[in-house]
Order: sequence, then C-alpha cells, then structure tokens
Amino acid sequence: MDEDLLSPGSSKKSVVSQAWTRISQIYQSQLDSWTPYPKGRWGGALALLVLFSFRIISKQGWYIVTYALGIYHLNLFIAFLTPKIDPAMDFDAEENGPELPTRANEEFRPFIRRLPEFKFWYSVTKSTLFALFCTLFDCFNVPVFWPILVMYFFTLLCITMKRQIRHMIKYRYLPFTHGKPKYQGHEDTGKVVGGAN
Repeated sequence: MDEDLLSPGSSKKSVVSQAWTRISQIYQSQLDSWTPYPKGRWGGALALLVLFSFRIISKQGWYIVTYALGIYHLNLFIAFLTPKIDPAMDFDAEENGPELPTRANEEFRPFIRRLPEFKFWYSVTKSTLFALFCTLFDCFNVPVFWPILVMYFFTLLCITMKRQIRHMIKYRYLPFTHGKPKYQGHEDTGKVVGGAN
C-alpha cells in the first residue's frame, strides 16, 4: 500500500480540502441565487454604504479608509462604464477607428462592459465590508485634514468622468440600456413558409 494514504497528515489534508470545497460550493450557490435580483443586491450594497457612512460620521474618524474606498469605487465605476474592447486601442488605419453601428444595415454589436454588473456589485459589497472591518481597528484611524481629501476626491472624480464622457462621445457608445430602443424580431409561429405542394 501507499504510505502517503496511511499517514495521518494526508487524511487531515483531505478532510480540510473537502470541507473547503464544500464551503466554496455553498458560497457560490448563494451568489448564484442572488444573480437574478439586481435591485435587491444593490439595495443591500447601498445599505452597507449607509451603515459605513453612519459609522464614519458618528465616530469622526477613518477618513483615509473612506478615501481609499471612494477611489476604489470610482475605479470600479469607470471599468463598469468602459467597453471590454476599447475602441481607442482597436484602431484601423483606413478609418477614424471602430464605431458602433449607426445604420440599420450595419452589423449589430452590443455593448460589452469591461466589468460586468454582477462583478461590479460583488466588488463594491466586498470592499465596503472590508472598509467596515477596518473601522474596528484604531491603527487605520490616521489623523488627516479630511476637507483636503474630499476636495481631492471630487477633483479626481470630475477629471475622470470628463475623460470618460469624452471617450463615450468620441466612439459613440452608451453604456446604459435604459431608454434605448428594443428591436423585436419576427415571432416564430412554427409555420413552414414555402412548403412543397
């Protein structure tokens, strides 16, 4: 017989490995069950952000954690607004660059995000929970003059969003589906057209 199978360390490793696999399967199953409910997911994420804000305001501290969380959420939002294949990088020498179709006879190319909505929500929720956890420790409560951080954050937000909006105008894409026309194809009735007589 194989000695590795009989050693006590391998059975513990196997049990720990199986337990970890089972926990990850339960966790993934829970995430999968939340997928079809974006309003509920974002409502929960917003509630976590309100709880975090309430903690920051009531304790009057952890402004560096708040600033880091804001910058991280801004980066996530920019990735959410950006197409997966950046038209600025996919440049054709014959044209001014690739564009989304503007006429009915052009190929339909849907907007695919660099960061999908579910991953955006998941990252926002995880980072907010991590920031809330950081507020439990005084070592993260670094004394700073918070108005400068607020001013710097809003300056960065304005510059970044201005660049993103210019990019959206230049390459003619809109990352939101609200208000876009929805085209419906012909319904399949099951009838055979042009059958033999």
